[in-house]
Amino acid sequence: MTDEQPDMKRLSQSFGAAAQAYDRGRPSYPADAVAWLLDGDAKIVLELGAGTGKLTRQMVDQGHAVFATEKDPAMLEVLRERVPEVSAKVAGAEEIPANDRSVDVVIAAQAFHWFDHELAIPEIARVLKPGGHVAVVWNLLDQRIPWVRKLVQVMGEAHVWGDGSKEVLEATDLFEAIEHETFAFWQDVDRDTLVDVVASRSYIASLPDDEREAKLDAVRALYDDYGRGHDGMQLPYVVECYRAKVIDQRDAATEVPADASQEGPIVSDGTDTDMLLIDFR
Repeated sequence: MTDEQPDMKRLSQSFGAAAQAYDRGRPSYPADAVAWLLDGDAKIVLELGAGTGKLTRQMVDQGHAVFATEKDPAMLEVLRERVPEVSAKVAGAEEIPANDRSVDVVIAAQAFHWFDHELAIPEIARVLKPGGHVAVVWNLLDQRIPWVRKLVQVMGEAHVWGDGSKEVLEATDLFEAIEHETFAFWQDVDRDTLVDVVASRSYIASLPDDEREAKLDAVRALYDDYGRGHDGMQLPYVVECYRAKVIDQRDAATEVPADASQEGPIVSDGTDTDMLLIDFR
């Protein structure tokens, strides 16, 4: 990591203190984008870096069985309140608490950049069933709108986290060709919501108190210039979606032919039982 690169570990640990602002301010995801990411009927989905459950709620509402993981306990506590029917665990992408070949989709929303990719990518491939896929989604501010460009300047957002997802996945031999789709999405915001949108950014949440408050005051002033008071305004996003099927890594030479006799116990990989995910209790 060079001096110019963000201190990713420090920034990744900033969300707990901003969990409530994150939940209030961060947008959800459009239903058509969620449907495209999951690609089909009800599936068993493992969500990595689930945050406060913004995407989790959408996937459950579309009928999928979702298991959520999140490193930050404060974020996961909010998720459990918002989506109580989901099994959730404090865990990271680098050591996934799931059996081999046990889930249909592994998905990450606004979180892929926090992973140690050298460890996480093989783990993601390990837990996917044959024919399963990884999906990554980003809500990116649509800077084609002049006031949004001004907002980004006020925030000092220097990094567009979604840029590297496709390249990271393409650099491995564990997945097929990357599919990409883009959706448009508008978030209704008022003055307080816009402040929460900014306050939930890791590089804002990790600032000293006086610097952070100065940034938020600048956001309030921006809203006062551009907003419509109690009527609020709409914050536009470009929703960048990626998905890629896993390549089955089993060596065909080691598989037992269908007509061969079976000696000894059969060891289940978990896909034929209800215990799809270990440690989810």
